[in-house]
Formats: sequence, C-alpha cells, structure tokens
Amino acid sequence: MTQETFKNTVFILKDEMYRFAKRFVMSSDEAEDVVQDLMIKFWQKREELEKFGNLKSYALKSVRNECLNRLKHHDVKLGFADLQLHRSELYSMDINNLKEYIIGFINQLPEKQKMVIHLKDVEEYEVSEISEMLDMEENAVRVNLMRARQKVKEQISQLMSYEQRSISE
Repeated sequence: MTQETFKNTVFILKDEMYRFAKRFVMSSDEAEDVVQDLMIKFWQKREELEKFGNLKSYALKSVRNECLNRLKHHDVKLGFADLQLHRSELYSMDINNLKEYIIGFINQLPEKQKMVIHLKDVEEYEVSEISEMLDMEENAVRVNLMRARQKVKEQISQLMSYEQRSISE
C-alpha cells in the first residue's frame, strides 16, 4: 500500500475514529492518543490492511478494543468515573444544558448499549453494519439500542419531572 493509498483509504477515517474513541475514554487528549497510536499501527501493517474488505469496520473495531484496553489498564480514568454522579446532584443542575444531560445519560449506559446508540444515532450506521463492527447478532444490536434509548428516555422524563416540581414549588 502506497502512502497515497493509505492516506485515501485509512487516514480519512481519523475523525470518525476520534469521535468513536471519545465516547469511551471521555477525554479529547486520550482519544487523540488512541487514534494516533492506531494510525501508527495501521501504517506499520499497511500491507496486511489491503486484505480487509471493510476498512472502516476494522478501524472502529480497533478503536473499541484499544479504548477498552486503556480503560481496563488505567483503572477507569477519573473523567469516566466522574460521570457516575449521584442522581440528586445530576438533577439539581441547570435544565438548559439538556444536551449535556443526554450525553451524560448515554455515558452511564452499559458499554454495549453505549456503543450501539453512538454508532446508530450519532454516526448513523445501519444495524447490519453495527452488527459486523461489534461482532453481535443484528437482533442483539436492536435489543441493546431499544434498551439504551428507553433508559435515556426514562432519565430525561425523570429530569423533566424533577425540574417541573422545582418550578412549581
């Protein structure tokens, strides 16, 4: 694989890989490190990459695995642990930051649900593509997506209910 081919087939995936990595490690710097390390590995194995049919799927699987390894070895970084806020603290925050709440709710989901909802609702992949990327059955992807959306919806409803009670009092 030439440098030009690498640039046009692998390097163009860096932004998508970064966004996906950031969902795991919750730090821009750490996500950049993940992508940079993977790009170096991909470059070193560029001849082997040509045999993969779907480079995007391979790249995102690599991101997932690298992030999980880093989280496991870094004892779940402080930034990730900080998201496990106590419910009353979370609900007492300003409602104007609904997007931040939703991101926080998503980040509290179990790993599979978090990955599935990100790939489907943020990156807009099809269920079949997500199934391939995450080595899951399509039905399992659908179930995890449904559960993730339901949990986020419940938390938003609880937040709105809490805010409504606070305003009424």
